[in-house]
Parts: sequence; structure tokens; C-alpha cells
Amino acid sequence: MKKSLFAIAAVTAFAGAAQAQSSVTVYGIMDVGYIGGNNRGYTGTTQLKNTYNQFGGGAESSNRLGFRGTEDLGGGLNAFFTIEVQLNPNEQTNMLAGNRQTFAGLRSKGLGQFALGTQNTTIHNAVGITSAGQQNNMVGDVIYPIAPPGQSSNGMVGAGTFGSTASGANNGNSGSAGTSGGYTVRTNNMLTVRTDNFKGLVGNAFYTMADNNSTPTGSSATSNVTGTNNKNGWGIGANYTFQKLLLTANYQSLKAVQTGLGNTNIGVWSGTAAANNIQDNQMYFAAAYDFGILNAYVQYIDRKATSELNSSNFARRSAQQIGARGFFTKTIEGWASVGMGRYDTFGTTAPTVNFTGYQLGTNYYLSKRSNLYAIFGSTAQSSANVNQPSSGMNNYAVGVRHTF
Repeated sequence: MKKSLFAIAAVTAFAGAAQAQSSVTVYGIMDVGYIGGNNRGYTGTTQLKNTYNQFGGGAESSNRLGFRGTEDLGGGLNAFFTIEVQLNPNEQTNMLAGNRQTFAGLRSKGLGQFALGTQNTTIHNAVGITSAGQQNNMVGDVIYPIAPPGQSSNGMVGAGTFGSTASGANNGNSGSAGTSGGYTVRTNNMLTVRTDNFKGLVGNAFYTMADNNSTPTGSSATSNVTGTNNKNGWGIGANYTFQKLLLTANYQSLKAVQTGLGNTNIGVWSGTAAANNIQDNQMYFAAAYDFGILNAYVQYIDRKATSELNSSNFARRSAQQIGARGFFTKTIEGWASVGMGRYDTFGTTAPTVNFTGYQLGTNYYLSKRSNLYAIFGSTAQSSANVNQPSSGMNNYAVGVRHTF
């Protein structure tokens, strides 16, 4: 009798575990419209001018398709995953443009969560909740500086010195995958940890690692890339909410080291995520306040990338910005931002570049999921360098966006 009761209890427990609640959500964004603009820059002493217009996509939000799932494991424990890819709606042969996020993890109620995979950095998450422009893909935002969709920075230091990409998409480089120019957007090979909300305070951190140490063997050792090829980094951040005030502070440090017999041409900072022998330190501080009719934002960012081979060989970019976003009516939303910053490179002998930017935008909501938009952005820079005294870029777009 006891054995029968034990067997029934075991079967019941197993059935309960097998029937644990789970769900999968399909989500995404489709953003298409008209994109135009003009820019000017320099290659040496030659001035470059360009005017463009196109039917494109992703001006307000990067197009994406995602799958998000959770499973209730009982006792306040949940398993979760996210798979999110970039979409190119105007491409016939290359509609999928890259991996935005792919990760899985566990969440415990009252404690927090951890996840492993390709994920956003702490700074990118913090910018997302403290930005008037909400990380759109138009120029004019000095905290999230990017080239507009389908265009290059054309010599604009303020727009893309650190290797900007219009979507911030993962470029597949282990340890530093994706950049907005102002900061690293996301990396692969990442472990993230986030606490629950404790009296308004939420802490988060990440560690990214892709290490490879090789030993040369055989007669062809001198022609192979051997030795150390390590890419790793870490980040930490905290968000504190008190009534209508939100404060955030974040710091992240990424390093790429590559040595070996077959790697004699070691590159220093090249403005791309794939740079070798680089220490890339980034910090971000911001505040947001909800006035009811609008949200106001104050932001500051600083990024310095230094060569591991020569500490005087560096590139540094810092910027500050204020902005506001709110609804004029129940269906019309608007935002504006203005900022300025400076760029220094290779010690005190190189001229400092000063840059400014501003952006205006509006949404007309047809429903909770569909809206029309219009955005205008502009950025300019000036320098004592006679080969690049000034340059500028204007960017505008009108389109329709649908979220699902």
C-alpha cells in the first residue's frame, strides 16, 4: 500500500513538472519610409559633398524579428530565452542582416537573473531608458552617434569615428560585436547578471570572454597566427528610481589582445570592433524626470580606446546632451534633443575636434502598434586641422512603423 502511494506521488510530481507553464511570444518591428539628407566631409584637403534620398527602412527603429519564451519551473524559478535577428526589408537576397540578441538564462523571483549568449551591454540598456530619441537610426544624437541607414559617416568625426553602424548589429567578432560610435552596443560570448528591484535600486553586470592561446608547432609555425588571441571585458551598472526621478551610472571595459609569430603587423586602434591590442573604456551617466506632460533627460558619455602597445596612442570621445519627449495630444508624440562634445586622438599634438548635434521628431499613432513618423537630425564639427576644418550632415525621414 505504501509503495503504491509512493508511486502515485512520484507520478503526480513528474506530471506536474512536465505540465509546467510555458509560453513563446513572436515579436518584431517593421519600419519603412523615405530617407534623405546631405553631408560634407574631407579626404585630405579634398572636400566631399553628397546628397541622397531613397525608400528605405529602419529610420525610427531597427527592423527585427524575435522569439521570446519563458517556462515556470516552480518555486519562483523561471527559465527564459530570446532569439532576435535584424531584418532588411528592402533586400531581396539578404533579408536577414545579423544576430541582434540570442541568449538563455534563469530568473529567480526576489533575487534576479543570469543569462548567457549575445546580449546588449549595460550602457546600451541604460541609454535606451534615458534617451529622448530612443536610439533611432538618424543623425543628431551625440550620445548614440551613427551613420544614417544606407550611408557612411563621410569623414564626420562626431558621427562615426569609433566605427558606427546604422543598426548596431552584431558583426560576429568575439568579444566586441557592434558599436554605435559612442559605446559598444552588444557583444557575444557574454554572461549577464541582474538583480531584482530592491527599493528602487536595480544592479546589473556582464562579463564577456573569448580567449584562445595557441602554441606553434611544426615547420609552418612562423606562417600561422599563434600565441594569444584574447577578447574579453566586463561592465557594471545601477539604476535607481525615486518617485518620478531615474538615475543611472554605468561603466564597461573591453580589451582585445593579439600576439604571435604570424601576426607581425599588429594593428592599433582602427575605429572598429575588430581592433587588436586595444583597451576600450566607456562610461555613461544620465538622469530622467517625469513631469507628467513630458519626460526630460540629461546624459553624459565618455569613451577612451588606448593602444596596448603604446599608451600615448589613443582615441577619446566625450559628449553631453539634454532632451525631452512627451505627448501633445493622445495620439501625437514629439521629442527633441541637443548636445555637444569633443574628440581627442593621439595625445596633445593632434587638434581637438568639437562637434554638435540636434534632433527633432514626432509620431502620430494610428493605433497602439502602428504610427506615422517624421524625424530631422543634424550634426556638425569643427577642428584646427587644416585638412579637415569643418564638416556636417543633415538627415530626414518620414515613414510608417508597425510593432507586433
